[in-house]
Amino acid sequence: MGSLSIWHWMIVIAVVLLLFGRGKISELMGDVASGIKAFKKGMAEDENKPAPTEASKTIDHQAAAPAAPQPETRKAS
Repeated sequence: MGSLSIWHWMIVIAVVLLLFGRGKISELMGDVASGIKAFKKGMAEDENKPAPTEASKTIDHQAAAPAAPQPETRKAS
């Protein structure tokens, strides 16, 4: 198992070009490049997103907690 010679590489490239065609390879590489650009843009937007303020983190405890039942008081008759 030695390294591949120049003739091996030329045959591999010729087979790839015959199978996929020149236009499909360039189209595929363009799609990969646009995917990478979109990923980088998304990562940059996440880094620039401001952190939520303290006011938005607070919870209204009266609205969140269920109302406790009031104890019944009986008057002695």
